[in-house]
This record gives sequence, structure tokens and C-alpha cells, in this order.
Amino acid sequence: MTESFHRSGEYQNPYEGQQQAPVNPEWPPPPAHAPAQAPHAPKKRRRGPVALLAAVAIVAAAIGGGTAYGIQELTGNDTVASSSTSTNVVPSSQKGTVSGVAKAVSPSIVEISADSNAGSSTGSGVIITGDGEIITNNHVVAGASQIKVTTNDGKSYTAKIVGTDSKKDLALIKLENASGLKTATLGDSAGVGVGDQVVAIGSPEGLTGTVTSGIISALDRDVTVSTDESQGQEQGQGQQGGEWPFEFGGREFNGDTGSDTTTYKALQTDASLNPGNSGGALIDMSGNIIGINSAMYSAAGASSSAAAGSVGLGFAIPINTVKADLATLRAGSTN
Repeated sequence: MTESFHRSGEYQNPYEGQQQAPVNPEWPPPPAHAPAQAPHAPKKRRRGPVALLAAVAIVAAAIGGGTAYGIQELTGNDTVASSSTSTNVVPSSQKGTVSGVAKAVSPSIVEISADSNAGSSTGSGVIITGDGEIITNNHVVAGASQIKVTTNDGKSYTAKIVGTDSKKDLALIKLENASGLKTATLGDSAGVGVGDQVVAIGSPEGLTGTVTSGIISALDRDVTVSTDESQGQEQGQGQQGGEWPFEFGGREFNGDTGSDTTTYKALQTDASLNPGNSGGALIDMSGNIIGINSAMYSAAGASSSAAAGSVGLGFAIPINTVKADLATLRAGSTN
């Protein structure tokens, strides 16, 4: 509506002299009937532990050397580059391509070799600060007396454990005398959906910088792992004898049900994960880290790390879990 003025500048009320409609104190009017209540959501059916144990056998993806890590059931500076939304780490000309993600993120992924009394293991890690803070799985470095890290460009460093959280299967290690490293950008796993394309980068079987791709095939998968650091030694002995420490319902598991265990929610992916991928990155197509690869499915009866291989069922710890735990790890927690 436009305004009009008298020549004298006095404002003219276009409704002057007209009777104004009364103001209704209750507007809009209340509904004639009370709104119907929403139906109750159906309760989720719980599955007992027997069904879970009998369903599958899983081994951790960091198996290497003389050690193995078992899963018993499926259920610089110090500033971390982090984003609550998708950041375009990949150049726009290569966004959405596996090659673009690999080129942008591979310099931030390392190979980790850990020696302990039980033997040696090979895993992967993600650089989160320029001076050498690296996120990996707890089972990659648990009980390690010596840790060697090799970066994507072939440089080698020794590393020390800063903090561990066996309940979340996470560990933070720090390289010695490192600076100017390429850091990864931690994304937002809350925005991940089933069917999203992803890329995995790690060092399966010591093959540094291996790139695979796939999709997110499920969310919030319960993965149960042992928190016992002596498990690797027990399993090494079991493998040498060609036996498995635990058998249930005709299926064999490379874990000990008497050990302390922890369960976390994981992202499920069909991107190929193999022994040595543990601690490596699961990445969205913009180059953001959305998960830390931690476990893979292994067919029942696989009796060695060599027999374990990708069948399109891999699991990663959501990156939001990592970010929430980072302060505790930096404080030197050894939970």
C-alpha cells in the first residue's frame, strides 16, 4: 500500500471516518476438537547375546605380524582442523571424485608399526596437528614398547603414546621432532547417511597409502571389542597352535569371552578394509574425515590374519566420537 500526503504535509488516514472491525482476542480460533495424540512408537525388539554371538565372527582390521585383535560380536601447532559441516578439502575441479579425495587426504594418513612382547602389529593413523598428533585405534598400539610411524612421503618417525581410551578403542600418539605435517580435516559424522559415498585410506598388510571406495551401508552398528591388552598375546599363541581360544555354536571367534569388553556405535561401510586398515580414515567426498576405520567382518573359521579379508562389511568409529574424546586423550588418559 502506498502512502499519500496533503499539500500541507499532514498525513491522511485512508480509514478515517470508517468503523474499524473489533479485535478478536482469540485468533486464530481454537480447533473444534482437541488434536489427536500421536500414536506411540513401537518398541524396538531386543536380541539376546546368543543370537549375536551365533551370527558372525569379526576380526579387527589392524591384524599384522604376530598379533591379532579380536572382535567377538557384531552388535605445526596443536589446533585440530574441524568442521561441523562439510568443508571442501578437495579442489572444486575434483570434488566428488575418488582420485580427488585420495590426492587431498593421503598426505594426512600414516602407517603405524607397533612392537610389543606379543610381537608386532601394523595399522594406520590420521594426522590431526602439524607437529605430529595422530589419532589411531587403541588396539593398534596397546601394550606397545616401540612405535614407528611412516608418513605418505616415506619419512619415518618414532612416536609416543599420549593417551588411550580402550572403551572407545581410540588412542592419541605424538611424533617426535615433527613439524609442518599435512593435517586432516575432521568432519561431522552426524550428517552421514546410508548410501553416502566414502573413501577409505590406510595401510592394509603394510601396503602404505592404499585407497578403496564404497558407500555407508548402515549406521549405529553395535561393535563389541575386547579391552584386554593381553589379548593379542593370547591370540598369537592360539594361532601358532592352529587353534582358536573361543568357540560357540559351531562357530569360531578370535576373542576370549572372559576378557573385558566394550561396545561402541559404528558406521558400516562396504569400502574394502583389510588387516592394517585399523586407525586409518573413512572420508566423505569433500575430503572430510567422518570415521576412524576399526574393524572388519571375517568369515567364521578364518584361522589367521592372512585368511581374513574384506567381504564388504567394515566398521568405523564416528568422527564425532573422536572429537568428543580428544581432550581426554590429550590429558594423558590411559583408560
